[in-house]
Amino acid sequence: MSIREKVIAIVAEQAVLEPSDVAPDSTLEDLGIDSLGLVESIFAIEEEFDISIPFNANEPEQSDFDISSVEAIIKGIEKLVAEKV
Repeated sequence: MSIREKVIAIVAEQAVLEPSDVAPDSTLEDLGIDSLGLVESIFAIEEEFDISIPFNANEPEQSDFDISSVEAIIKGIEKLVAEKV
């Protein structure tokens, strides 16, 4: 399973949707994921990939990590995973 597929699966689980219902250009808001769901998604992604996401849940606009869409999240995770190697 690719990084993209894993991230989509985690986001879909939080949104209580099928992975096929999660489009790359979807925002978390589009998918019905609130701030708590976002934090749970971040934790699940960190655990899945053994990375630390530079994200401040209290002040997302202060973060370098882009959560504007599923695609942005995937790109951020791919970058963090590549840097880890």
